[in-house]
Amino acid sequence: MTPDEAKQALVEAGRILEAHGHADFTNGHVSVRVPGSTEHFLMKPHSIGFGEITLDNILTVDLDGVVVAGSGRRHSEVFIHTEVYRARPDLASVMHSHPAHAVALSCTGETLRPISQPAALFFEALPTYEDEIDLIRTPEMGRGIARVLGPHRAVLMRNHGIVVGGTSVQETTITALMLEQAAMIQILAMATGKAAPEFSSEKVLALRKNLNRPDQHAVNFNYLLRQLPH
Repeated sequence: MTPDEAKQALVEAGRILEAHGHADFTNGHVSVRVPGSTEHFLMKPHSIGFGEITLDNILTVDLDGVVVAGSGRRHSEVFIHTEVYRARPDLASVMHSHPAHAVALSCTGETLRPISQPAALFFEALPTYEDEIDLIRTPEMGRGIARVLGPHRAVLMRNHGIVVGGTSVQETTITALMLEQAAMIQILAMATGKAAPEFSSEKVLALRKNLNRPDQHAVNFNYLLRQLPH
């Protein structure tokens, strides 16, 4: 992938996130590493929504949070990205958003249960960040997110939102959508007051492996992209 292709993927990710429940005014942000660089990433600027990302307004930021290219304002929560990238060289993309069902689930103190297919992707792998409800505005706070994330793909931030990482911006986007879908299903199931038996760990782990395929993330991303108005 070239830097221009990475920018295009970031624009596409923003449009998909906007269309699928991750918009919260201009809050939330998504980034992708500059291809071939371990020190720089491309990021949505401050003061615009996910769906307003363009090739011209994307910022290039270093791991200290300094804007090295682009004229827009940097997000104050840039340190989520810098510190996760520092801690996880395997990740190529990071996002943070406030999807309603995931936030609601985080307010209950309940863990995400493997009661649906999308939830299986996060089985035994969705820690909760509980230190702050405030914005993540310092490197130290960003390191707190990275520590809780550990080797996993996502963090539930209590009373706040989610942080998701992936090996591509497509994987990050689809993972974030699946987390919100899983939270929505659990909230609806909890509202019935009933609890059916869960499948065995072996079956859930087998499903998790099948769901976590880079080719399927790309297929799903491209499908969602085709559904957007042109």
